[in-house]
Amino acid sequence: MLRSLLIGLVAGQRAMTPLVLLSGAAQRGTLPRGGPAVELLAHPLVAWGTAALAAGEMAGDKMRSAPDRTVPAGLIARSLTAAFAGAMLAPRGRQGEGAILAVATAIGASYLGLALRRRAMARYGQSSSGFVEDAIVLASGAAVVGLTSAGRRG
Repeated sequence: MLRSLLIGLVAGQRAMTPLVLLSGAAQRGTLPRGGPAVELLAHPLVAWGTAALAAGEMAGDKMRSAPDRTVPAGLIARSLTAAFAGAMLAPRGRQGEGAILAVATAIGASYLGLALRRRAMARYGQSSSGFVEDAIVLASGAAVVGLTSAGRRG
């Protein structure tokens, strides 16, 4: 269940990042077997689409007009991707619990992340703080997927 919790942290910061990370893992064959939609995530068109969505979200985040991640639409998007990713990374037979855990974590992480980002923006600016946040989100998300890969080998 740790992977579900951790991917919820990622989704709380960037809604689309869990999808692109899962798609990459599906293409490499490192997702747990029997997870929902593994074949769909592995499709090249889906991989390109999730990458485009994630890149667009990261670029949009640097704009002054970007809404807070805690607006209802943002929380809904984060909840949906967290639920899907949490279920994908949960142990067999515990997908529902993994989805719930990931959603709860994503919502809490959205509020905490926004508070931290506002402090960073006041000190370093919107773009600089956004690039650092992107790097942290991508690295931590890749580590979660790495846990999935390591768990599959072991």
